[in-house]
Amino acid sequence: MTTQEKQRTLFVGIDVHKDTHTAVGVSPYGEKLFEITVGNYKNDFKILEEKVKEHSGVLSPYIGLEDVRGYGERLAEYLYEKYPVYHVPSILVDRQRQNATHPEKSDSLDAFGVAKVMMNSIDSLLAYTISQESEKAKQLKEISIDREDLVLERARLKNQVHMLLYRIYNTEYQTKYKNPFTLKALKYWSLSKPKCDTFLLKTLKRKVRRMIDIHYEVNELEKDMQILLDAGGYTIQTASGCGLVVASTIIGEISDINRFTSPGALSKYAGCSPRERSSGKKNRHVKSRSGNRRLNCAFHRMALSQISRMGNDKARTYFKKKISEGKSKNQALVCLKRHMVNIIWMMLKHKTIYRNA
Repeated sequence: MTTQEKQRTLFVGIDVHKDTHTAVGVSPYGEKLFEITVGNYKNDFKILEEKVKEHSGVLSPYIGLEDVRGYGERLAEYLYEKYPVYHVPSILVDRQRQNATHPEKSDSLDAFGVAKVMMNSIDSLLAYTISQESEKAKQLKEISIDREDLVLERARLKNQVHMLLYRIYNTEYQTKYKNPFTLKALKYWSLSKPKCDTFLLKTLKRKVRRMIDIHYEVNELEKDMQILLDAGGYTIQTASGCGLVVASTIIGEISDINRFTSPGALSKYAGCSPRERSSGKKNRHVKSRSGNRRLNCAFHRMALSQISRMGNDKARTYFKKKISEGKSKNQALVCLKRHMVNIIWMMLKHKTIYRNA
């Protein structure tokens, strides 16, 4: 957005909550024009729209939402049909607040901070989009988060069941099954009746039953992932190291690929672009700690899989080349992650399959 365009823009920042939303309108010169708090119903959204029209005049309204938990989804859908709507990351609003002379926090100040972030950084913010691709991506994101929570719960239960099995069977339980957490083994533990403390046995059976339920729930979620990937015509799961779960995570976090004008934009969003830390005659770059961490983790897993024994010869060659240039293994892995971003961006943009050539 050019300076002339900013001078003709009304920046409306909205702090989103479960039951109410607070909106603050700011002029192109940082002057607070209005403040209003509305509910989370369509009639309330109309009141907000009228307030924006009242103060816009010759200015073009641009809406920014600090939406952390998805409470502003209905409001964003309503406003999307009328104004340009942008997602404003809460970390940017927090930085805006911390840089103030007297950092204070309230709904009004947060909404004002959202508007200020839009004034200063609107070109780097992601626009809100509604499309079939973004809807499928949203469903994939929800499913992948559910699966992630179940896997974490299963890991905690494994540690607890390990201790219970040892207390009930001693080390003998390790001779019954090579892996005591297969479905067959879990069913055996849930039906076995060893001579031990009754309370201890009940605790074991309760936790084992939960692990069996998690096994079926995870399988069901993965089937849903596959259905959504097939329905969306996605092809990134054909890439080496990008299995069903990683592909679902990547698509869910990226949403609509058209939001990113280039692989570089996607790389910055994912935190895969090294940051420059140069001073004087020293020219160096360091690993970025910002960006979407779930997306960054997915690309990290993909890169690790690429250089594994069962991975990709081209990727291993690229990795070794970067090391031969003087980079450390961690730096070479960052370079490979950045290369993976280029590939995924092209595959999502053009719906092409992965070709290892």
